[in-house]
Amino acid sequence: MTSRNDPDVIARLLGTPGRWAVVGLSTSTTRAAYGVAGFLQRSGHTIVPVHPSASTVHGQTGYRRLADVPGPIDVVDVFVSSWRAGAVVDEAIAVGARAVWLQIGVIDEAAATRAREAGLDVVMDACPSIEAMRSGL
Repeated sequence: MTSRNDPDVIARLLGTPGRWAVVGLSTSTTRAAYGVAGFLQRSGHTIVPVHPSASTVHGQTGYRRLADVPGPIDVVDVFVSSWRAGAVVDEAIAVGARAVWLQIGVIDEAAATRAREAGLDVVMDACPSIEAMRSGL
């Protein structure tokens, strides 16, 4: 069973303009990450693509890893398989991100616990665009 997401955390993360590093974001327009990143950008957030190809997406320069991203990161949006999510969460902690958001189907309770213990807000198994519609943001 997954931990329950805090609606106040979701509302704050979605309602406060921030810098979102989208891990797994590529130029593939058919991937969910592409659409969600576009939604975040249209909602007033700055997106930072993070993908091994380091492609520019939605006009934003891409980086190979979180450690390569210059400047602060507010939210790390995790679009990788659950078995890879723990390593991404550990990188998010290491770079000083303020929150991690694991997408629908991305579940790693141990990683979520590590993030919370490090002081990060955690949202897991949820989609920003769906949550924004659900909460009327």
